[in-house]
Amino acid sequence: MSVQAKICGITTPEAASAALSGGAAFLGFVFFEKSPRNVAPEAAERLAQPVRGRARIVALLVDPSDAELDRVNSILKPDLIQLHGKETPARVREVGQRTGAGIIKALPVSEASDLNAAAEFETVVDHLMFDTKPAKDAERPGGSGRAFDWTLLSGRRFQRPWLLAGGLDPWNLQEAVQQSGARLLDVSSGVERGPGLKDAALITAFLNAAKGA
Repeated sequence: MSVQAKICGITTPEAASAALSGGAAFLGFVFFEKSPRNVAPEAAERLAQPVRGRARIVALLVDPSDAELDRVNSILKPDLIQLHGKETPARVREVGQRTGAGIIKALPVSEASDLNAAAEFETVVDHLMFDTKPAKDAERPGGSGRAFDWTLLSGRRFQRPWLLAGGLDPWNLQEAVQQSGARLLDVSSGVERGPGLKDAALITAFLNAAKGA
């Protein structure tokens, strides 16, 4: 069985087309001003139009206010909302109830004990995501291009499907799958030629690698 992939931080029609034609299961749009991949909801909606119904549309937000949630949800109408901040389980539940969208909760990982947080969120999300824990002085909670120790996930079982994120690219994908057991992968900077600049050829290479993993 091939591995499914989410291409996150889509900002151009070329990137969306490469992701869709390559068989990405999820396309992610970032709504976070400090990210080089930040887009306006209206722009994301235009990019998502050819994708809708063919891949799942994900809106990434970081500790969003209700007003921000409502705006993104009403304009983009995402299938899933990815919460990438310090949201509590109670807030995660609220977001799901308020928007009607499925929820992906990103959890930062640097050591085995960090995985224990998954138990707090499994009853209120559709998917978990394990991403590299950012440095203490980092301005962004993800998109660092750094990996954590994938073997921490080996043999672990969770109540919800989970995505592996952080430092993935077309060349280390196979190793990441073998070491972690992941069947869902999330990539952003690993398919870019510069911060926020998705490369269609790298997207295609990543998705081809996923099919063979």
